[in-house]
Amino acid sequence: MTRLSREDIERSLPNGWRVEGDYLVRDLEFKTFMDCIAFINELAGLAESEEHHPDMLIVWKHLTLRLTTHDEGGITELDIKMANLINGLIEKWKDRLA
Repeated sequence: MTRLSREDIERSLPNGWRVEGDYLVRDLEFKTFMDCIAFINELAGLAESEEHHPDMLIVWKHLTLRLTTHDEGGITELDIKMANLINGLIEKWKDRLA
């Protein structure tokens, strides 16, 4: 897997995601802390099945997700794919988002 150029990233950037340095980043706000934790538990299963795990920062009901391919030192197609899969999960949870 090779690192994507900035142009390739911008062309394929999934909705709701932004680029910060070598990471794809998405912020989510849930209605409750427990909704946030339940989402993370489901996301953990997805990440494990894809063998690609996002960095997660939890602050009460706020979740920040960051994706990068550490072995390549930046964003690859693997990160774009995972961001799209996470977007599918977010769609499923949209009624629990603030």
